[in-house]
Amino acid sequence: MAKDLKISLLLDFYGSMLTEKQRRIVEYYYDDDLSLSEIAENEGITRQGVRDFVKRAEEQLLEMEQKLGLARRFREMMDGFQRIEEAANRIRDYNEHYIYAREIDESAKQILEITRRLCE
Repeated sequence: MAKDLKISLLLDFYGSMLTEKQRRIVEYYYDDDLSLSEIAENEGITRQGVRDFVKRAEEQLLEMEQKLGLARRFREMMDGFQRIEEAANRIRDYNEHYIYAREIDESAKQILEITRRLCE
């Protein structure tokens, strides 16, 4: 069974909406990188049972993302913060090389601090 790493991200966003057993099994599979056989042995179920749990949980996670879009919005926000940070750095560089104004430098620094704090 090929692993879709997107599922690991979706698990971070929506994992609490799965049953405890589903979440545990999917975490074993994606986060701990255990094989289906290893999980089956740990959980006392068949390998096929583990595969069914994983497949069902993947479908649920993908459906939640399709309906809510939290992971997509998070990625878009992070991309936006990165673009803001790049623009603030360009402003600081331009200011430093052409028309040094302390106010511009301080404003660009504030923008950088805010975006870094929001990305933590």
